[in-house]
Amino acid sequence: MPKKDKKEKPRLVVANHPKGEGIGKVEPRAITQEMEESYLDYAMSVIISRALPDVRDGLKPVHRRILYAMWNMGLKPGAKTRKSATVVGEVMGKYHPHGDIAIYDSMVHMIQDFSMRYPLIAGQGNFGSVDGDAAAAMRYTEAKLAPVAEEVMQDIEKETVDFVPNYDGTLKEPQFLPAKLPNFLLNGTMGIAVGMATNIPPHNLGELCDGIRYLVDHPQSSVEELMQFIKAPDFPTGGIIFDREEIKRAYATGKGGIVMRAKAGIAEKEGGYFRIIVQELPYQVNKASLLEKIASLVKEKRIDGIKDLRDESSKGEIRIIIDLKKDAYPKKVLNQLFKLTQLQDVFHINILAIIGGIQPQVLTLKMALEYYIEHRKLVIKRRTEFELRRTKERVHILKGFKIALTYLDEIIKTIKRSRDREVAKVNLIKKFCLTEVQAQAILEMRLHQLANLERLKILDELKEKQRIIKKLEKILDSPKEILKIIKEELEESKNKFADVRRTQIISSPVDKFTPEDLVPDEPTIITITRDGYIKRLLPEAFRTQIRGGKGVIGLAPKEGDVVEHFFTTTTHSNLLFFSTSGKVFQLKAYDVPVASRTAKGQAIQNFLQISSQEKISAVLSFTELKDFEHLVMVTKKGLIKKVAIRNFENVRRSGLIAIKLREGDELRWAKASGGKDEIILITKNGQSIRFYEKDIRPMGRGASGVRGIRLKGDDKVVGMGIIMEKVPEIRYQLLVIMENGFGKRSSLKNYRRQYRGGSGIKTAKITQKTGKIVSAGILDAKEKGEKDLIIISSHGQVIRLPIQSVSILGRATQGVRLMKFKGEDRIASVTFV
Repeated sequence: MPKKDKKEKPRLVVANHPKGEGIGKVEPRAITQEMEESYLDYAMSVIISRALPDVRDGLKPVHRRILYAMWNMGLKPGAKTRKSATVVGEVMGKYHPHGDIAIYDSMVHMIQDFSMRYPLIAGQGNFGSVDGDAAAAMRYTEAKLAPVAEEVMQDIEKETVDFVPNYDGTLKEPQFLPAKLPNFLLNGTMGIAVGMATNIPPHNLGELCDGIRYLVDHPQSSVEELMQFIKAPDFPTGGIIFDREEIKRAYATGKGGIVMRAKAGIAEKEGGYFRIIVQELPYQVNKASLLEKIASLVKEKRIDGIKDLRDESSKGEIRIIIDLKKDAYPKKVLNQLFKLTQLQDVFHINILAIIGGIQPQVLTLKMALEYYIEHRKLVIKRRTEFELRRTKERVHILKGFKIALTYLDEIIKTIKRSRDREVAKVNLIKKFCLTEVQAQAILEMRLHQLANLERLKILDELKEKQRIIKKLEKILDSPKEILKIIKEELEESKNKFADVRRTQIISSPVDKFTPEDLVPDEPTIITITRDGYIKRLLPEAFRTQIRGGKGVIGLAPKEGDVVEHFFTTTTHSNLLFFSTSGKVFQLKAYDVPVASRTAKGQAIQNFLQISSQEKISAVLSFTELKDFEHLVMVTKKGLIKKVAIRNFENVRRSGLIAIKLREGDELRWAKASGGKDEIILITKNGQSIRFYEKDIRPMGRGASGVRGIRLKGDDKVVGMGIIMEKVPEIRYQLLVIMENGFGKRSSLKNYRRQYRGGSGIKTAKITQKTGKIVSAGILDAKEKGEKDLIIISSHGQVIRLPIQSVSILGRATQGVRLMKFKGEDRIASVTFV
């Protein structure tokens, strides 16, 4: 039988009344209730008394207590500095019942000019650095209040704020500070409480003052209007921030992410070398950790092109030097650094603060400024009431002095006849209708005040105080006057402390880094073998040689494999791969891994969803296709098809059907055409045909095409070229390469135009010496001086030679030797660089 759930037994709690009542009395209490209440009490204590700032002065309790203790110690801006240990002891002993390290760390934070936009404490000694170095021990450092802190503390002695008992009830401490400056947004803060956190960025004082003054005059203004003045956060370390729209969203909701970026530039050195110089860092980025990260990325080869890394920073100035290799692309390296390190970071804004001393709340920019204005209205009202009260008290005494001076002889006689001080005071009150305060003040008058000039001073002071009373009463009677004072004080603070913005704002969103931003767009060679191995390498891997040479060791495919595709492109090209089965696939050139000249490469199935029975027959750069209208495809059995290029704009990862093939046929070529061009096809046995593109009607992707050339016996198509309408015929040449290393160039004038589907004419003299044609295509004579010919053999031998070194011969000739072979080696692939 399963056991029945036992009901939770109540916990016994021993009551301990403060007055001693009920001592020893046991009360039943459920442990769940006890835990709930205890945890909530703890959570609220952390939220209210530790982690979150008060919206009125922007300070957490520990910071407020440090400032108040230093104020009471007389450590004002004009005073001498005192040991930090003295300040920490004062704070810990009187106001903050926590450890000295926690207090000292908070004090250090208010001194660091890279942590606070306007430091509230002026320090003397080592207080840490942007490298994450800790401050010196508190016994070595000294501090006093900074001039800005005087604005935060000003008028605290005028009953402008509420005071509460300290932790042991022996003293009083302020619940918040008068905060003449809008410190809540001025310096910002970060804090983690129980279940909530705050992260408020610092701002520029001048911008805040202008924004608040505008809000005072225009209470209904929107966030967008306020952002005319308060443009964005202003970090003490400078840097760059992006995206005005994202900043606006953060100000409008109280939450958002702002992209920060280091201020970095590219400078050229002697000898063609470049360097990256970092002069400002994003806020709260540890410089030493940043340098370690960069060094680690270079060591792991995740960032290429960095030769040296140095820190030339001095006190108050950031200067990181990143020397680059000669072949590096500075902008690409900088983009990689932004992508992979804290040279670009995000500041997650969360404007959470304590409202009214008890309620945590997320605030918008406008709400934060409104709370500041309400706080200052109350402070100014209480300050005015205090000053009015003190002024009236002084006027009351001065009126007593006036009576005394009017009846001076009688007052002197009355005092002389009195037995003692108390009797004299009573007699003065009865005889001259004075108050006790006035009588006491008369008794304390000094003889020099009876002089004529001193008597005039008293009367003048009475008039002045009466004028001040009227002014103060006017302020209390008019809310507009209070708002006017707020604006005047903000203007005064702005003139005294405002400085220029440090953080640059770029309105547009930060560029999202794509692989193109991190990979240099440079020429590259891609090779694909018959067995489907692909790799990428630089054109410089093959040096230029003279015609008839042996070449250099190039590709080393596995035994029995040969290189079939060898072409040049750029790393940013979007490549279309056409397979022998008539499908088309898409891949970025930079996705093909770089390998050495002699490496085998990787199986193409790692990059394309191609079956083991398929081979890659043609590769095109989609970027280069945008200037054309059609794609012309040719099969090895002489079928030809024309399709609109727009049909290949969105190629799925699994591929698309490019042409419907008949049994035994294969797709071999795919090239772009302009719509009014000509096409030439060349066969293995030396036949060729030239006809107009308009003879082929456009078809859909699923069509199989029409006959391009009539083949005889075992003949097949080995070459195909497009003769563009806009290029003069005289510039075109037909290049023919034969399997035994022979080749030639022939003028297209020797090839007459025919109708599509014929047998064609002879294009080369095929003999046992030359072998069959393995490759043929169109050359533009204008570019022959700019291009080299790269020939690859089936055994992996490579030769690179100028196009000019290939002789121009007649249509039916056998050509000249271009490459020598050993044994049974043959030409496998040809490309241009």
